[in-house]
This record gives sequence, C-alpha cells and structure tokens, in this order.
Amino acid sequence: MSFFLRAPCLQSLKQTTGIVGLEVIPNGRQVLGDLVRKVLFDVRASIPEDAGYRKVVEQTYEHRLAIIEANEDPAAIEAEIGSGQLEELVAQAKDELGLIPKMAEWKPWVFDHTIKIHDEEAPPAKEEEK
Repeated sequence: MSFFLRAPCLQSLKQTTGIVGLEVIPNGRQVLGDLVRKVLFDVRASIPEDAGYRKVVEQTYEHRLAIIEANEDPAAIEAEIGSGQLEELVAQAKDELGLIPKMAEWKPWVFDHTIKIHDEEAPPAKEEEK
C-alpha cells in the first residue's frame, strides 16, 4: 500500500452521509473510539455491576470497541458493527452518554415492591366462598 493511501487526510473520501443533518466526520474512527471508551467509563462509574442496563451497555460497547481497534477502514467498521454509518454510531454513543446519568438517577433496577410469580403448571388458587 502506498504512502498516499495511508495518509490520514486521504483516508476519508466520503463527501456526504446521505442523511439530512448528519455531517461527515473526517476522523470518525477516532471520534467513535473515544466516545465508546467514554461510554464504558461512565457506565462503569455510575451504574451497579448487576444492573441489566449496565450489562447490555458494556456488552454492546465492548463489542464495538473491539471492532474499532481491529479495523482501520471505516467501511469495515460500519459493516462489522452493522448499525449504520460511523456518524450514526457517533450519534448513538452521544445519546448513550446522555442516558447514563439519567439511568443512574432513575435507578430502574431498584424495586420497592414484590413480584408474585404464578406457577403456570398449577391451576390458580380459588378463593374461599363465605
């Protein structure tokens, strides 16, 4: 591969995302990698380990980070992640960063009520008639 094809200024030849209001990010791979690392840091700092939300966010963003680190080519990253263009992935990560503090405040994993589980095999108990 020649020097010119590897030059950072020539890596992104993309002119448009084709999505109104979503501009091309020339260094999208770097921006996305930084945001993914921030999402992982914030969710680990703010959300309990056993919370389902944290488990899903960690799994999703660890997977994305592994793909970003394994690929230099933005198109390969987009194809392997399969959730849109780099610019869309950046927008998703920014949205997640906005959601993490809200989830930490709301604490949807904390229950102050009990859940009654019915055995589907057994018929429902009949109430005694008076």
